[in-house]
Amino acid sequence: MPKQDRSRATRQRLLEAAVACLAEHGWAGSTVSVVAERAGVSRGAAQHHFPTREDLFTAAVEYVAEERSTALRALFPEGAADRRAVIAALVDLYTGPLFRAALHLWVAASNEDQLRPRVTELEAHVGREAHRIAVDLLGADESVPGVRETVQGLLDMARGLGLANLLTDDTGRRDRVVAQWAVLLDEALA
Repeated sequence: MPKQDRSRATRQRLLEAAVACLAEHGWAGSTVSVVAERAGVSRGAAQHHFPTREDLFTAAVEYVAEERSTALRALFPEGAADRRAVIAALVDLYTGPLFRAALHLWVAASNEDQLRPRVTELEAHVGREAHRIAVDLLGADESVPGVRETVQGLLDMARGLGLANLLTDDTGRRDRVVAQWAVLLDEALA
């Protein structure tokens, strides 16, 4: 394998391992050494790609968020055939390991001054992309008063459902809430 391809593969393994470690062990338990070991590379190789811990974890959350966004768009190549399915897929963004990892990063950033601006910028970018995807997949016309806020309310609700799911499996209640939001969005976006 050419050197550039090996480097790209190493970087990808590090990013995926970083998100998994952050989701499983939180900020305190996720060091560059732990991530490097999980990715099957040396600490030096990890630091070659990501000079600081902050570089590694913010890049990891951004990378996985972009991968999830691409996968979400691929689920609905023609847009919103079924709003309930789109809403359920959007809610799923906030109930998996990526959300858990991002949450650990947010909590760490609330206490670490050097991490806070990076995570704030990352969250703004990821939030804008999630909103853009939601608008596209739902076929929402944001020129209509209240539609932008309705879509943002959906994403805020999805984040809340993700938080509720952290401690216990909240699938039953979540399914009922998704069904109700589908009805509300059909009315609001009609």
